[in-house]
Amino acid sequence: MSKTRRLEVGDTAPPFALPDADGHTVKLSDYRGRKVIVYFYPAASTPGCTKEACDFRDNLGELNGAGLDVIGISPDKPEKLDKFRQAEELTFPLLSDPDREVLRAWGAFGEKTMYGKTVQGVIRSTFVVDESGTITLAQYNIRATGHVAKLRRDLSV
Repeated sequence: MSKTRRLEVGDTAPPFALPDADGHTVKLSDYRGRKVIVYFYPAASTPGCTKEACDFRDNLGELNGAGLDVIGISPDKPEKLDKFRQAEELTFPLLSDPDREVLRAWGAFGEKTMYGKTVQGVIRSTFVVDESGTITLAQYNIRATGHVAKLRRDLSV
């Protein structure tokens, strides 16, 4: 297995156009002129991913108030994302990348260690993209629990 190229602060955010939980296409370019948090997670409705999504939901008012939108991306199909969104009352876009093309472009899919074994999978990652499409924060291998609180501290929100 080869190492995945990771994005860094100052890189241009790779473009994407992915379906949301309703099947509508959402593009990164839709957020031009706004700051956006793009986070990648392994699977909807799993314990860690639910905790992380609910933390974003619970902090969305403060994040939006600071001029930050939030987008979650996983390999789940839109139908599963819709169930997850409804079950957890999520109010930000969840996007579907079943082919993992966007995950790979952002360095959020590749080699990782799970339970002592090296496997291919989603690397829990978070990015902040500025108004012009430049990455201003890139975090890989983050923990689901406590991540949003740390992100708020890092961003002074």
